[in-house]
Amino acid sequence: MLEITDEVAHRLAEAEAQDGLLTLFIRHTSASLTIMENASPDVRRDLVDALDRLAPEDAPYRHDEEGPDDMPAHVKTALTGTSLVVPVMNGRLMLGTWQGIYVMEHRARPHEREIVLHYAGR
Repeated sequence: MLEITDEVAHRLAEAEAQDGLLTLFIRHTSASLTIMENASPDVRRDLVDALDRLAPEDAPYRHDEEGPDDMPAHVKTALTGTSLVVPVMNGRLMLGTWQGIYVMEHRARPHEREIVLHYAGR
């Protein structure tokens, strides 16, 4: 899990965003976006462990062209999602005190990922 909250906030500042909605969309089927606690790293580790239990690599999947982590990555993406919407007020993300925006990589090896940001507002 890679926190991208500060980078997203920086992009909003560059766009001189004030009040509106920010949509984030990741253009991949084996990585996802989530809003999660950013204080305790144990929360993130436990989330990854829970997803590994829900979609283990050793399950009898039919789709495995790219290796044993391929289909589990798709399942984890389906469970966690590819888009988020975050309100923006006075140029600030309206996240809770302990919330951060994360990219979740579900493949065993790192991949280059692309996230599209769309801001609607003033």
